[in-house]
Formats: sequence, structure tokens, C-alpha cells
Amino acid sequence: MQWTVLVAALLVATVSAHKHLAHQQQAINRLLYKVTSHIQSGFTDLKEAAETWNPRDHTDRSTDGGAAIKHLMDELDEHRLLEQHHWFSLFNDRQREEALLLVDVLLHSADFEAFKNNAAYFREHVNEGEFVYALYVAVTHSELTPHVVLPPLYEVTPHLFTNSEVIDKAYAAKMTQTPGNFKMEFTGSKKNREQRVAYFGEDVGLNSHHVHWHMDFPFWWDGAKIDRKGELFFWAHHQLTARYDAERLSNFLPKVDELYWDHPIRDGFAPHTTYKYGGEFPARPDNKEFEDVVGVARIRDLKELESRIHDAIAHGYIINADGTKTDINNEHGIDILGDIIESSTYTTNAAYYGALHNQAHRVLGAQSDPKRKFNMPPGVMEHFETATRDPAFFRLHKYMDNIFKEHKDSLPPYTTEDLLYSNVKITGVEVTELSTFFEDFEFDLSNALDSTENVNEVSVKTHISRLNHKPFSLNIHAQAEHDDKVTVRVYISPKHDENHITLDIDENRWGAILLDTFWTEVHAGDNEIKRKSSESSVAIPDRVSFPQLIHDADEAVANDGDDLPQKESRSCGHPQRLLLPKGREQGMDFWLDVIITSGDDGVQDDLTVNDHGSTHSYCGIHGQKYPDKRPMGFPFDRPIPDLRVFMVQNHHGQVVKIFHH
Repeated sequence: MQWTVLVAALLVATVSAHKHLAHQQQAINRLLYKVTSHIQSGFTDLKEAAETWNPRDHTDRSTDGGAAIKHLMDELDEHRLLEQHHWFSLFNDRQREEALLLVDVLLHSADFEAFKNNAAYFREHVNEGEFVYALYVAVTHSELTPHVVLPPLYEVTPHLFTNSEVIDKAYAAKMTQTPGNFKMEFTGSKKNREQRVAYFGEDVGLNSHHVHWHMDFPFWWDGAKIDRKGELFFWAHHQLTARYDAERLSNFLPKVDELYWDHPIRDGFAPHTTYKYGGEFPARPDNKEFEDVVGVARIRDLKELESRIHDAIAHGYIINADGTKTDINNEHGIDILGDIIESSTYTTNAAYYGALHNQAHRVLGAQSDPKRKFNMPPGVMEHFETATRDPAFFRLHKYMDNIFKEHKDSLPPYTTEDLLYSNVKITGVEVTELSTFFEDFEFDLSNALDSTENVNEVSVKTHISRLNHKPFSLNIHAQAEHDDKVTVRVYISPKHDENHITLDIDENRWGAILLDTFWTEVHAGDNEIKRKSSESSVAIPDRVSFPQLIHDADEAVANDGDDLPQKESRSCGHPQRLLLPKGREQGMDFWLDVIITSGDDGVQDDLTVNDHGSTHSYCGIHGQKYPDKRPMGFPFDRPIPDLRVFMVQNHHGQVVKIFHH
């Protein structure tokens, strides 16, 4: 009898949780639907909250006593907030401050009902860009919304991901009440050799990963400590740069050169994108000389900040604000350097080391109008959504990456003892065909268009060519002396440079691309460790489309939450489709390296049975420690002066070919 009662209670609790999640998902969907228009009249509860909910009257529903609400409402009442129908950039100090006021309000909401009503009220009163950013960050970090799936940003704010020619066609389709599905081309022309890799920088999935990474790990974050945040900044952007280099080599281009302040920006960029409000994104001509940007930074200041960071690396320590020194000549130094270079709130001396990365983004983005003479809106480099579209993004991050490399090169190489795991010997690795291809991807543009009660909605979509790969798998053969948990890391790296000259391992190792890190068990004797590409801890599958999220949530609410499909809620993660570089039609040689080490490298106890959201390699585990104790990039993060050191039994390297069909 007691067992029956317990089962019934669990069933009721499960049904209640599903119903609650369905209502949460529906509310977030509706808050983000047509965000530049008023809340739809059919969204009764949100419409009512926007019109009748006064946040000041509900400070008892806040965990901070209403302090955040009072601050934001004071700013609103005094008309000090950015108006609606205006561009928003996170790099603009005042606009970021306003967005973070709303983040504070939402994160301090005591329950989801207060969260929802506060969001509905401020949706109608603050700038739309600030609202979208604040809601995305709040949902990402709030304990109230751990399972809510955020819709793809490219379907919430399509202007930031879509060429203006396509947006114009979508407007025309709505005006003529003619449904349309329009082809989106990459920017540039065949006269521009950078066009060969535009498919990578302009991939909406990659753009989405980049902006969500910065939402998961905001440089302004002052909440609960995020583990190894500075090192993650290095690692995520280092891997973006390594992947971009691999795409360039796949297309017979050299690796990207670093950008430097004394040299012209060789490659210009015409974004072919437009703000919803604020005009076209500025273009930049070829061979543009760097100029000081009024109100942001002087070029000599950026060079001085860089010089101070180089000095810190050379001396092996940083100088803290109180005059003390912190040693960085160790495996944890990269975390401190990442905090300084970005710079995040974790930096210990912002006044001295500045914010090289963030200021560089702003300076590069403003080179079209550095004197503010023409009052142009921010450039693509001043938005995480659009930054990777500009080839200069990768030149800037190669510049940053080389600073990090200087630090890593100053550390002692790994020894055989560091690399050897004597329990396991890898006897071979079988790999199924590695091949890539282009396919069309379609997404919805409805949110790009305004709504009125008098004009019917029509279907407007765009499609674009994107890179994908055939699913593949690894079968790792290993002999173990005894049962144990193990850590498996899988990398690929181009074998040759652009002139087809073989790279030695010390040149090659900095371009190593992590395909997977996972934990499993081995048993005494022969083992087969099988792993599918779809299981990679680096990547996430395509995001569920916004129309599908709306449909699923509405249907689940109508059915009391019984049938809301379970979806991956994490938005941070490299696109699964881009796990492999493009390769070449005749095949392109890559080194495939598999390294097995002790399972003690894992931080969490359940890593062999729990993938913790499956994107931990680039994005960590939300709210927990990074799962791998070793330095990110191990064992290729340090110099390899002698290949023989790497010839340990638990490491296997072989050449594979990636074909492009």
C-alpha cells in the first residue's frame, strides 16, 4: 500500500513538473516573439502583466529586497534609459549597464511568476536589444529556468544574422502577402579570396555558439565564481582560431596572419547586413590604417597594455592592484592571463592591464568612423552575434592567441612521466569515412518583420548553404592491465602547411583541434572503445527552430504538459555539423591523435555515465567545476621539442584523410 502511495506521489510530482516546464517554455517563447512589437493581444497573461504589474509593488517577490527593481525603476522614471527602436551593443558601457540592471531584476526574482511578470513589464519599457540580451542571460543563469530551451537567436533577431537583401525581400513578401523562401548568399565576391572561407565565419550556428559562449561566461559577471573562466576564454577562442586555420588550409589558403596595430588592416569587409533600427552596418575598405577611436582608446594605449602583458609573461608573474605579485609560471597561469586579457571582473589589476580584448573589438569595429564624424552605428566587431563574419575577427584572435602561446611556450615541456598511463596500451584505432559536404539550411524570418492587427502574417524564410559532415565513429583498441576508469581525448590537426610541406609536431601541435573528451571504463585484457561523432563533448546538434518551440510548448500547455518533447537546453557548443574541417575533394591529410589517461583526470565522479549536457569541452558544466583536471589542450598546449617523449603506449597517432564531396 505504501509503495502504491509513493508511486502515485512521484507520478503527480512528475506531471506537475512537466506542466510547470511547459508553462515556462511558453512564457519565454512569447516574451521573445516579435520583440520589436508590443506583446501580442492573444498572450493574455503577459499582456495583462505588461499593463498592470508594477514591479515596485512586488519587491517582496525579490531575493534582494527589491534593490534591483528600485534601481531600474528609478532609471526608467527619470528617463535615463536608452529609447526603444535603437541599436544595442554590449560593448557600449552605458547600454551594457542598463541591460545588466534588468539581468539583476530577473535573477533576483523569487519565483517564476515574478520573473515572468517583471520581464513582461520591462519588455514594454526598455530597449528591445537590452531586453533580449537580459532575458537570454537570465534564463541561462537563473535557478528558476534550468530546463527552458532558448530559441535560436538567428530567428529572434534575424537582422544580425541575415543579409539585408534577404530582409528586403521578406518585407516585400509581407507587403504583397506572398510567402517566400529566399536564398542568402555569403558576403563578398570571387575576387575576394577570403570568400572561400565565408561559409565558416558566416555560419549562423557558429555565430550562435560565439554569442552564447559569451552569455555563459560574460566578462562582466560578478555572481557565483565560474570555474577556470579565464582559461575557458583562451581555450574557446584558441579552438575557433585553429578551426579557422584548418578551413583556410582546406581551401588552399595560408593560415591567418595576426593583426597588429602598426600595420594596415589588409582585408576590408562589407557586412551586407542592416540593423532593425539604425541603418546599415559600416563597411571597411582594404588596407585601412588603424586610427584612435574617440571615446574608446588610442592605439598607443593598446600597444602599452600588450607590452605590460608581455612583461608579465617574461617575468612569470602579474602585479596585482595592491602591489603584490601572483606567479603565472605554472599550469594555472593561463587562467589568470585569460582574465586579464579579456578582461573580466576576475582580473586582479584592471587599472594596469586594462581590457585588451574588449577594447580591441571596439577599436576594430569603429575603424569606419573613428572620429564619430558621421555618427555611424557600431561595426560587426562590436557584437558577439556578428563578429565572426568579419575575417579581421580571426586576425585579431590570432594576435590574442599568439600572446597566450608565448605564455604556454614559456612552460617546461611535458615529460614521459607526465604523459604515460602505464595501465593502457593503444593497439590501434579504426575510423570510418571522414567526409564533408554542403547542404541548404532553412530558418524563419518572421521576427524580422513588424506585426499589425490589419495585416496577416505570411511565411517568410531564408535558406543558405552550410557545411556538414557524414556521421563517423572511432573504434579504439586498447589493452589494459587492470580495470579502471579512463579519460580519452581525441584531436585532429593538419599534416601539411599551405605549400604541402609537412609540419613537425611542435609546429603542428598548436593547430590541434579537439574532437572529443570523454570518460569510460576499461577492463583487464583487450578492450574496444567505440565513440560516435554525434556523442562529441565539443558540439551540439542544430537548435530547435523557434516556430517548433512555439508549437510544442503551446500544444503541451493545452494538454497539461504531458507531451512537451525533451530537448537539450544548453545553447553553448560548437555546431555538430562543423566538427570536421572541410577537407578537399581528393582528400586532405590530418593527424588523428588519441590519448588515454587515468580517469582520475575527471573532476566529477559520474563522468562515465553522465555527459553533463554534452558540451563541456568548450563550455564547461554549468554551475560546476570544469570536468577535466588537466590544462585545456593537454597534451598539445606545451612545446614538444622531442617527438620521442610523445611515443608512450597510451598515445596513438595516425594519418587520416578528410574528403569533401
